[in-house]
Amino acid sequence: MTNANLADAVGLSASPCLQRVKRLESAGYITGYGAQINLAKLTENIMVFTEITLVDHRKEDFVRFEANLRNVEELMECHLVSGGYDYLLRFVSRSVNHYQERMENLLERNIGIEKYFSYIVLKSPIVKNVLPLKTLLDPPQ
Repeated sequence: MTNANLADAVGLSASPCLQRVKRLESAGYITGYGAQINLAKLTENIMVFTEITLVDHRKEDFVRFEANLRNVEELMECHLVSGGYDYLLRFVSRSVNHYQERMENLLERNIGIEKYFSYIVLKSPIVKNVLPLKTLLDPPQ
């Protein structure tokens, strides 16, 4: 959205609107901007969610695991979760074989993975990129 369109939407002139956006960026409320790419138009790909359980659960085990994932290009998200496993990861890969190569590479690094389970996404009927701010910020009635 252009600054002019945003200013119209919130009832401000362009200059004060841009100043407010800059203040929100500086304060860390706005953390970035980006384009949404239709990857299927560019290349074949798969999305895989992976549950990871670590062997040990000391602070240094989590730190070592996370540090070893930082430069895995195909890894799109990494979440430390509660429940039956430790991490939920989301990968985007060229193929099942490509994903499996990445997982074997992670296992060979000996970074504390006890076991993992992979879930290949067949279809994503609902994907939202807009946060439900009104619902999150409005107090319950």
